[in-house]
Amino acid sequence: MSTSLPASSTGPVSGPEASALIDARIASLDDWRGAMLARVRALIREALPAVVEELKWRGTPVWSQDGILCTGETYKAVVKLTFAHGAALADPAGLFNASLEGSTRRAIDLHVGDALDGAAFQALVQAAAQRNAQARSARKSASQAKAKPRSEA
Repeated sequence: MSTSLPASSTGPVSGPEASALIDARIASLDDWRGAMLARVRALIREALPAVVEELKWRGTPVWSQDGILCTGETYKAVVKLTFAHGAALADPAGLFNASLEGSTRRAIDLHVGDALDGAAFQALVQAAAQRNAQARSARKSASQAKAKPRSEA
């Protein structure tokens, strides 16, 4: 069972309001999960200072930059970090250990006592941001090309 924050009645929440709610969520987890979520959040913010914090899907913390990077779900026995486009990312340190069978997402399941390689995690977050920026640029270019009128011969 997920221990996410309650969803806003107006839908997703972002910006300072989301950050404050994530602060409250971390504080409410007075065990290893709160410490792990706080560490993951700090690593993400350090790796990508312009990252946007949001709450979506029944109050799940989400980190975005040009699209979703990853979510931070907390369950009784695991902190799950799901990368929206993880299957497209190189993972030389082998951090991905869950949701490996799909063609899009990948996840990192962290259990009590697990160590997270901070530098490798930050490299993965930065790679996700780079992938999102490239995808956004490609969509924008395709959209502009489609809208450009053809010259007559």
